[in-house]
Amino acid sequence: MSFSTQQIRFCASRDGTRIAYATCGAGPPLIWLAHFIHHLKFDWDSPVWRPWISALAKRHTLIRYDYRGFGLSDRAGVEFTFRKLVEDFEAVVNASGVHSFALFAMSGGARVAVPYVVQNPDRVNRLVLYGTSPTGPLAATAPPEQVENMQVQLKAAELGWPQEIPGFGTFLTSLHIPDATAEQARSFNDLLRLSTSVTNGVALLQTLVESDMRGLLPQVRCPEKRVIESTGQIAGE
Repeated sequence: MSFSTQQIRFCASRDGTRIAYATCGAGPPLIWLAHFIHHLKFDWDSPVWRPWISALAKRHTLIRYDYRGFGLSDRAGVEFTFRKLVEDFEAVVNASGVHSFALFAMSGGARVAVPYVVQNPDRVNRLVLYGTSPTGPLAATAPPEQVENMQVQLKAAELGWPQEIPGFGTFLTSLHIPDATAEQARSFNDLLRLSTSVTNGVALLQTLVESDMRGLLPQVRCPEKRVIESTGQIAGE
C-alpha cells in the first residue's frame, strides 16, 4: 500500500468496543501508539500530524489507531480503564496480522505499551518511547504540588474543551507544541473538538495520568529500545 492512501479497518476489543485502525506505507511493520488528540481521518491532512505520518511511513508499513472514545472508534457508552486501553492495543496488534514489529509509543500511550512489551517480548523488535515518563502526574506517589497542577489542567479541559473560543485551544496547544505556527495551532484546536467529546476526553486523560509502570520497567526486554525525553511533553500525560 502506498503512502498516498490509507486503509481504515475496525476490530473489537475484549469488551466489544469497536476500535478503528489504519494502515499506510510499505515495508517492515511499525505500530504507532500515539498521543490522545488524534483522528484517523483528519490526521491525514493535519499540518501537525501529516508530517509525522509521512516520516514514519516512508520506509515502513505504518499502523496506527484511534483510542476508544476517540476518532472513528466507538464513542458512546465507552468505559475507560487502563486495562481496557491495553486490551485495545492488543486487539489492534492481533487484527493487523503482524507478528514481529517495531513499536513507537509517545506520551501517555507509552505506558499503555509497556504491559504488552513485557508480556510479548518476542513480538516487539524495536521499541521507542518518546516524550513520556514511567508514572502519570496523578499516580499514587505523586507529590501534592504535581497533583494540584494536574487537577487544574483537567478542570481547564472539562470547561474549555467544548468551547469555540480560542483561549482553551491556545492554552492546550502551548503545552503540546509551544513553537506551533498559526496554521498548526488552529488545526490542533479544531482537531481537539473533532476527536471526541469533553466527557470522553477527560475520562481518558484521567486514566492515563493515574497510570504507573515503574514496577514493569525492569521487565522490558527488546533487541533495540530507546527512551526519548521531550521538553514539549504534555504536562497532563
